[in-house]
Amino acid sequence: MAVSASPVISATSSGAGVPGGLFRAEPLYSTPREPPRLTPNMINSFVVNNHSNSAGGGGRGNTNTNECRMVDMHGMKVASFLMDGQELICLPQVFDLFLKHLVGGLHTVYTKLKRLDISPVVCTVEQVRILRGLGAIQPGVNRCKLITRKDFETLFTDCTNARVSLCCPGCSAVV
Repeated sequence: MAVSASPVISATSSGAGVPGGLFRAEPLYSTPREPPRLTPNMINSFVVNNHSNSAGGGGRGNTNTNECRMVDMHGMKVASFLMDGQELICLPQVFDLFLKHLVGGLHTVYTKLKRLDISPVVCTVEQVRILRGLGAIQPGVNRCKLITRKDFETLFTDCTNARVSLCCPGCSAVV
């Protein structure tokens, strides 16, 4: 059986019929340098423009559940979403900012929420991505819950009052 000869392409040739050749003269990657940083204006335009069409309206009107705003709470900026006319704030973020020094952990907060009859709203996948992108939650987090401002104030009051409890009537000992 005869073997047909195929053309040989050298590393320095232009690739004989292959667009752009097999090898590049310039490197694919430049030398390592500081990655570009997102400015707040870029983040806000991304959140508003790219996520405004992601909400599933389903005939409920023009409710956009993926539009995130940074709102002021007790002097700190907190991520919030407007859902069904209610402003909902990121529970892990307010825990990190306001509650973690008052209670044992996030599990304690969820126990308090149950006792206070507060039902957090579970974030959608897209909302979690937005919150991670804004730095409101840690990069590895894949679940998040939202609560209203009123519910947060109730929770915050409960957490601060739990620290000072009286051991007996008329006594002011901190337990």
